[in-house]
Amino acid sequence: MIDYDGRRFRDVAHAEGDGPSAVYRQRGDLLWGEFSGGKVRRGSLTGVCRPDGSIEFTYTMALADGTVLAGHCESTPEMLPDGRIRLHERWERYGPQAASGVSQLDEIASS
Repeated sequence: MIDYDGRRFRDVAHAEGDGPSAVYRQRGDLLWGEFSGGKVRRGSLTGVCRPDGSIEFTYTMALADGTVLAGHCESTPEMLPDGRIRLHERWERYGPQAASGVSQLDEIASS
């Protein structure tokens, strides 16, 4: 199992740092995190990490325009040559702004 505790991630579409970034926490198979930045005022996630390192969680977020969103995500890890993790996400958003899609998050290297 991958230990995600303390790892930080950012969507590769916002590699320049203009989008949200997340910090993950983990105890055993329990995973949670917080994210903010860009249009996201605050977001949180709660889920589980499977033995193969894949993760499943629900998320909520409040955007700068006052919109509140919630959804579900499943992420599959890929180990990059430099030792960082890339997460391949399949997500689904619920409610009036329902949508689904895919995204990739790259671990932010420690400085």
